[in-house]
Amino acid sequence: MVDEVVLLDLWASMFGMRVRIALAEKGVKYEYMEDDWRNKSDLLLKMNPLHKKVPVLIHNGKPVCESLIIVQYIDEVWKDKSPLLPSDPYQRAQARFWADFVDNKVYGVSRRVWATKGEEQEAAKQEFFEIFKILEGELGDKPYFGGETFGFVDIALVTFYSWFYVYETFGKFSIEAECPTIIAWAKRCMQKESVAKTLPDQKKVLESLLSS
Repeated sequence: MVDEVVLLDLWASMFGMRVRIALAEKGVKYEYMEDDWRNKSDLLLKMNPLHKKVPVLIHNGKPVCESLIIVQYIDEVWKDKSPLLPSDPYQRAQARFWADFVDNKVYGVSRRVWATKGEEQEAAKQEFFEIFKILEGELGDKPYFGGETFGFVDIALVTFYSWFYVYETFGKFSIEAECPTIIAWAKRCMQKESVAKTLPDQKKVLESLLSS
């Protein structure tokens, strides 16, 4: 049976980018369907009736929702290709912990950097760098978060890199000046074809945000 894979997504979604990178890493062919968050498709509402948001992976007619869950699903289904999660149970648990940290910490604070002003924005900027310094500490001197190979935590975090110019523009700061290790890691990830072909141009993301 030939797998029928459809991805409901939005080009600028860092969560959708995770799924696209995972599919590229596994060499999975799929149909891409762009979904406008202002005018959600009937298919999206049918496949993700609870959250009504992208990304949604539809595999042989069955939907899988939430980006990190989708990436884990991809890793389990197409297991003949290079694994995204470690085989060791403890290391796998650690990878899930740090990916969860990214979801719970990075998205919220980075959004406040560009969506708020004044004291609230200043507090967000301070928290933003505190969080990224924690991530730098976890990365240490390793090439990737999992060690020598690009994997689950890298996929969870690197897609935010496409929004770094947005954060810097609104926050009036330099991420590289404060967190050079993270920038070096992101550039290392960008050398991978799966990442380079997935992440949109940072200025295009800013232009889209300003025009929305």
